[in-house]
Amino acid sequence: MIFALAEPATAGTVGGFATEYMWVVPLLPFLSAAIIGFFGSKMGGKEHYVGIFAIGAGLVMSLIAFAQLAGGNAAVEASYTWFRLDDSFELEFGMNYDFLTGVMFVVVTTISLLVHIYSTGYMHGDKRYTWFYAALSLFTGSMLFLVIANNLMQMFVGWELVGVCSYFLIGHYWEESPNSSAAIKAFITTRIGDVGFLFGIFVLFVATGTFDIIEINHLAEEGELSGSIATIGALLLFCGAVGKSAQVPLHVWLPDAMAGPTPVSALIHAATMVVAGVYLVARMFILFEHAGSALNVVAIVASITMLIAAALALVQDDIKRVLAYSTVSQLAYMMAALGVGAYTAGVFHLFTHAFFKALLFLGAGSIIHSVHSNNMSDMGGLRKHMPHTFKTFIIGSLALAGIFPLAGFFSKDEIVGEAFRAASEETQITAVIVFVSAIITAFLTALYMTRACIKTFFGEYRGHGTPHESPPSMVVPLWILAGASLSMGLLGFPVIGPFADWINVPGETRHGFETFYNIVLPLASVVIALVAIWLGWLLFYQNRRPVDILSTRFAWVYRLLENKYYLDDIYMGGIVRPVQYPLAAFAYWTNQHILDGIVNGTAHATVGAGRGVYGVIDQHVVDAGVNGAAGLTGFSGGLLRYIQTGNVQRYAAFLFIAIAAFVALFGLT
Repeated sequence: MIFALAEPATAGTVGGFATEYMWVVPLLPFLSAAIIGFFGSKMGGKEHYVGIFAIGAGLVMSLIAFAQLAGGNAAVEASYTWFRLDDSFELEFGMNYDFLTGVMFVVVTTISLLVHIYSTGYMHGDKRYTWFYAALSLFTGSMLFLVIANNLMQMFVGWELVGVCSYFLIGHYWEESPNSSAAIKAFITTRIGDVGFLFGIFVLFVATGTFDIIEINHLAEEGELSGSIATIGALLLFCGAVGKSAQVPLHVWLPDAMAGPTPVSALIHAATMVVAGVYLVARMFILFEHAGSALNVVAIVASITMLIAAALALVQDDIKRVLAYSTVSQLAYMMAALGVGAYTAGVFHLFTHAFFKALLFLGAGSIIHSVHSNNMSDMGGLRKHMPHTFKTFIIGSLALAGIFPLAGFFSKDEIVGEAFRAASEETQITAVIVFVSAIITAFLTALYMTRACIKTFFGEYRGHGTPHESPPSMVVPLWILAGASLSMGLLGFPVIGPFADWINVPGETRHGFETFYNIVLPLASVVIALVAIWLGWLLFYQNRRPVDILSTRFAWVYRLLENKYYLDDIYMGGIVRPVQYPLAAFAYWTNQHILDGIVNGTAHATVGAGRGVYGVIDQHVVDAGVNGAAGLTGFSGGLLRYIQTGNVQRYAAFLFIAIAAFVALFGLT
């Protein structure tokens, strides 16, 4: 194996100072994790300052570098040869900082910084406070490392680090069985998708001879990658995206992941791990676009996911599970946008969703911190006791519902508009499916968020004790995120919003905001959301329910939703238990009764034949060697014990004798 270090290859003209050194941004949280992990216990509960400083510095660098890109500086790609095997295989380690990376860096560092600050209040007094902040920093660094990777193998390393960190954070309270089970479920479920991702990397490497993302996209665009190979590679990569971004059928891990601390839920489900799959498809978009029906598969899977997840959110009592299913549904919105070719709209929704979904999760954490329960049946009337949490949560809910002029309105309606354009102009059947699914999902989103707000903040308080507003360390991040939820959508305002100029597929311009965008479509979308809010008010506040659904022939629909389409039961009964009991038990029995029997039988036969050669070798050679080494160590240690007396004069005498012996030895030679 030949190891070689090469000079970095930078694409385009030289970028600004910050863009050249963006590799420092993921390095900072890695260093923070190491410092907190090794020395945090000696910091007297102040270890969070290390993480806050590291992420804060990363945010400042990210904003400066993004401003440099927006000001005209070129994107930067730099790579070093990590190792080279002869001339046939080369693995690089590098960075690719462009607008897509820049947007992700700003989102990840912003949300992570606010979560770090928020956690000082929420996690105060936790017995694993130091470990929590170390894992939080490691998680952030892993996500940034994934985003900045310029090749698929390096991205996969970051991808797996994110998965491991999520396992640690979801299972933070591992003493309780549901929490540890949720962590294991998340880890194993996402690993299933990761197997496909890894095979996809291998397929593309064999076909192209490189892991470089830009090069693979370029070869696909130029037609140098055959259609069937491109399709297989893209679909295998999409398997990883299905696992990480919780798309059907691997979405089952995400709602259970709510067992982790609420700040973890906000970070994982708003800006980091769950959007990694969307980022992967966006980063490899040119490959997907030239990979036959790959984008159609993405669109269909996303359409199914957004509908079933939105329906499940309607019947949840746990406020964090409502938001979890909402996250699954909104991730499907992003995937659906990419599936119909709306690259910019999909990335813009990723951007806006990070702010209002983080706001909602942290708002839910503020509520749970006050009432000590996740269940909305234990809440009610909290708007009187928690005015800041109430106002910010309403802002986040309206943004999620797509009400003008909040952030969700612009990004969600851009996806709906792109799907409508593709359906009407290009007559794509998948675009028709996406458009219809997106409209129905928009209605359901407004309905379930209205239900959540009413059950949480209106009526009479149904819990125990006296609720109270959260401390400033938790309230201030809520208002910052509320401000972002109110304003960030303006970046995507048609014609005057700059977001479309920032985000484009490299080398192409037709994926910007060219959607059919007139007053009718967004107005209709807002009307649909308002009708859903009005209907939710009638059903869940004024209790105007003409019939009890459980007493009708449609009761099966409610039970189907209540049991999450029985998918968990199917997986447990059809996969987990058959592997766990018949197969695993058979393997264990085989090991005990057959393999051990053969080994023991052979040994007994050998011993019966006069102890045999093997017995002699085992007892008199192997055992003698092991025991002899142990005896020699003990003997030499016993001798050294007499030398190590602590007497300085004796040490000086030994030193003098040793020097004299060396002088005599060298003199004789």
